[in-house]
Amino acid sequence: MSPHVLVLGGTTEARRLAAELVARSGVRVTTSLAGRVSRPGALEGDVRVGGFGGAEGLAEWLDEQGVDALVDATHPFAAGITANAARAAAATRLPLLVLRRPGWQPGPGDRWHPVDSLDAAADLLPELGRRVFLTTGRLGLAAFAGLTGLHFVARSVEPPEPPMPPRLDVVLARGPFTVADESALLREHRVDVVVTKDSGGEATAAKLTAARQLGLPVVVVRRPPLPADVTVVPDVPTALARLGLGGLGPQAGARRRS
Repeated sequence: MSPHVLVLGGTTEARRLAAELVARSGVRVTTSLAGRVSRPGALEGDVRVGGFGGAEGLAEWLDEQGVDALVDATHPFAAGITANAARAAAATRLPLLVLRRPGWQPGPGDRWHPVDSLDAAADLLPELGRRVFLTTGRLGLAAFAGLTGLHFVARSVEPPEPPMPPRLDVVLARGPFTVADESALLREHRVDVVVTKDSGGEATAAKLTAARQLGLPVVVVRRPPLPADVTVVPDVPTALARLGLGGLGPQAGARRRS
């Protein structure tokens, strides 16, 4: 029986991990996507789209499909999915890895304003600027809908839906972005403050460099806390090492289902 790994995906790291697992003979990998993007890129292995019905539904699926290990490689702000993964793994006695790229760190010249939520970011904005570049994702625009006196530029992979700020320009684009690209966008839209989540990674970090070079303040939304007692790894090679594919063979599944 081949070991079966379920990857809760939606990130670059999830895509890379699935490809690495499929490349290793004898490993079956299924990537689960929430379905929030209508045209996701191609993935190696099996793909499942849609929710599980909470932690209980996920636990049932893990048992039914004979999964031997669970990897949560979702976005760092997908707190609900991560919580459900932790509960499902505990219920089924499965090993769980949380694959999280390291967060960004401020450097010399950065004018960062850390906050704990999008609502807190919205409260702070009127003190910092009038023209705002939002890179918080299309589902986060509602937090800024009441700021009628500010002008927003929001970048998103797909068009956002209401509620959203009344004075809003939408830029549809998918990273990675260069510093030159970001600097040109900030200048073109006369942005004087940037808002971002601490997503980490290189694909969207160029906006932070561009903001530093232009002397702009950046409101950075901190990541939600992880569940207690989960194993966190920072990258795909570490995840592969911790999975220890030799320990995910039939004997591992037999111990779980005994």
